[in-house]
Amino acid sequence: MKFAKTALLAAALCATSLSGHAYAEGDGIIRFTPTKGGFALAEGNRIAPILVAPGESMAVRHAAQDLARDMAQVTGQTPQVLDQGAKAPAAIIIGTLGQSPIIDAIVKKGVINPAALAGKWESFLILSVKNPLPGVPRALVVVGSDRRGTAFGAYEVSRAMGVNPWSWWADLAPRHHDALYAAPGLRHFGPPSVRYRGIFVNDEDWGLFPWAAQTFDPEYKNIGPKTYARIFELMLRLKANTLWPAMHKTTAAFNADPANAKLADDYGIIMGSSHSEVMLRNNVGEWKDAPEAFNYAANPEKIRLYWEERVEKNGAYENLWTIGMRGLHDTGMVGTSTMAEKVALLDKVIKDQRDLLDKHVAGGAAKAGQIFVPYKEVLDIYRSGLKVPENVSIVWPDDNFGYIRQFPSKAEAHRSGGAGVYYHLSYLGYPLSYLWLSTTPPALVREEMTRAYDKGARNIWIVNVGDIKPAEIGTTHFLDMAWDIEKHRGESQQDYLKNWLGEAFGPELGAQAAAMMDEYFLLNFARRPEHLEWPAKGEDRHLSDFTVAEAHDRLRRWRALAAKAQALAAQVPADRQDAWFELVEFPIRAASAANIRYFAAEYYDEMIEVTPAEAYSAGGAIAWAEDEIAAITARYNNAVAGGKWRNIMPAEPADPQWRIYRPRPIVTPAASLRSAPDRFFARVDATPPPQSPVLEAEDVPAKGWRKVEGMGRGRGVMIADAQGAPWSAGFALAQGQTGVALGILPMFPDGDARELKLEVSIDGGAPIAITVPRQVGSAGWVEGVLGNQLKVAVPAALTPGAHRIAVTARSGGIALDRLILTPAP
Repeated sequence: MKFAKTALLAAALCATSLSGHAYAEGDGIIRFTPTKGGFALAEGNRIAPILVAPGESMAVRHAAQDLARDMAQVTGQTPQVLDQGAKAPAAIIIGTLGQSPIIDAIVKKGVINPAALAGKWESFLILSVKNPLPGVPRALVVVGSDRRGTAFGAYEVSRAMGVNPWSWWADLAPRHHDALYAAPGLRHFGPPSVRYRGIFVNDEDWGLFPWAAQTFDPEYKNIGPKTYARIFELMLRLKANTLWPAMHKTTAAFNADPANAKLADDYGIIMGSSHSEVMLRNNVGEWKDAPEAFNYAANPEKIRLYWEERVEKNGAYENLWTIGMRGLHDTGMVGTSTMAEKVALLDKVIKDQRDLLDKHVAGGAAKAGQIFVPYKEVLDIYRSGLKVPENVSIVWPDDNFGYIRQFPSKAEAHRSGGAGVYYHLSYLGYPLSYLWLSTTPPALVREEMTRAYDKGARNIWIVNVGDIKPAEIGTTHFLDMAWDIEKHRGESQQDYLKNWLGEAFGPELGAQAAAMMDEYFLLNFARRPEHLEWPAKGEDRHLSDFTVAEAHDRLRRWRALAAKAQALAAQVPADRQDAWFELVEFPIRAASAANIRYFAAEYYDEMIEVTPAEAYSAGGAIAWAEDEIAAITARYNNAVAGGKWRNIMPAEPADPQWRIYRPRPIVTPAASLRSAPDRFFARVDATPPPQSPVLEAEDVPAKGWRKVEGMGRGRGVMIADAQGAPWSAGFALAQGQTGVALGILPMFPDGDARELKLEVSIDGGAPIAITVPRQVGSAGWVEGVLGNQLKVAVPAALTPGAHRIAVTARSGGIALDRLILTPAP
């Protein structure tokens, strides 16, 4: 009978494997009304205690305490957290297989099949059990395969009772419920799709650092243990396990305070470091010698001792050691001149680093987690013959703008160390940064990360989230995919947003917010608010490549979107007002105002000597937009959640730091040269919709091509899933039009190829081979990433009238956005 019960539960387990997304009332782990076969965890004046065996890890204990706090927020009653049995009608039992005597005793009864968890990475079960302990007739049991699996399980129970992972960080306080009931059954979670899933807190100078130092932890005056505790808790709620910590010169080095590393281990967080901060060393804060001494060719012993000090102090913790070498702060390695010298020196660096791991880390370099990140110039060194040890994970970077530069070959993917991805949702650097608003569309992230996963990048995913806020949606989406790629593989951007915002605001408001945020991402894909310069060249201003009609249509859409976000705020319940402003209203209104500011300034410059009255109204629109940005930024910092986020949100451009990579301030005309902006806005509204000479590719289906909404200049793009399948469409050239160009996304081809390849045939003629170089740093790359489009001319002179075009992919990475009908030169 015992084995029959085990087999039955194993079958149930297979049938109820879940990813850990939000639950609708009626089908989740926790219900708020009595349910058949279930039992009460909170009812009347009773609430179930939480039992955690004495031998459990601190990560599990933190999760149990957080669950108790969450239950108190939901019910108004605080459960006891006990380390031994207690008489109660029901209990929540949390434990790790093989580490909790309570769990192991339940396993011996045949209620839990240990094979479901044994040897699995970060997996867990949640099940209801009868008579688990003397004096406890019913229990909701959370059992994990390891410490993080168990912690994830505890936070999953919190989420099932309505506690959003961003509850604290986005002011989404859980709704009150008088009672909680555990539903019957067994549910299985994990193992995750990607082994190491994490975030990089970066470019923190303008948000996280001033907020932590002045508002959240003024006694510490920096980003320290109190701040990191909140970050670690958020990560576990999002089922992340790896952190690259803040590392700019404003911030104290993470390991300068040993309490930080100890706290990370207590939460079960695996510590790593960025591509330029090898061996867990924050060079900007910790290298005390002269900058020129950070030269391994000339000064190997001192640098080796510098690395060894960190390995000795942190070797006992769970780490991912970044190996290799770059300059002190996101610069190239010094000490060599030829590529052969670079390869030889980096080979020596890696050997010496692994010797340090052999000396100070249990299991040595053969067992210690290690990554190598071929970022920027390091990719060329790797391509030139660098030998990365077999058990080191190669973490492929994107180009800083969301397009992955290189995908692993089959051999690289099957190395014992595997492969991974380092991705950006925030970036400071050439040609222009984007640090202010989070604008990378989930649709692009889904396409690139799914492509990377399918090509074998499955060991580690790290995403640069900047200051964490306002990247709540992007961060969650990236980590959701890392946890369960199959759940999100075919999910549209709108559907993801509807689920995410529905969890935050309820189905009706969530659906409306999703439609607005979908439009927000689409408009920003054509040009981010930080990238409205076309492009940045020295200190000169450059007009945009939008026609007047296109620019005005863009402003109409932005103004309508901002008005809707403000109007809907009146329908948002009081306990969600702050969250609505943070997650929906602020980013939309800020982006809208930034576009008004830019295009009004462009119009002012054009019209001031032509029609001064028109220019003066544009000057008034510039001033209106500046005031709008100042007002909503002040509200975010000073009024939201009673001032909880003071200093977290800058107004871009924030300050003169890194000016070369930041949008230049727009010079507001003097008050005497400004008038009411109504005339400018009326002109915008009166402009007829643009008669753009384009054909949107997504409007024409084709076998072997897949429509992906959420990217491109229209509503989506067509991506070639198979090489050799043609996409074909008819078009007509008007008088004065003599050619056609393809608008494609600036993706990269497969493997280490350097060119996108396609063929084009016009009117059934011979195929025309077209290659598009993809060289990061080139002028073509700059234009492509700032506008998220490459314009590829088809070398064929055409006459006015009807034509037909066929486009065939001859490489990976072909995403066709539109056909552009071009005028005679």
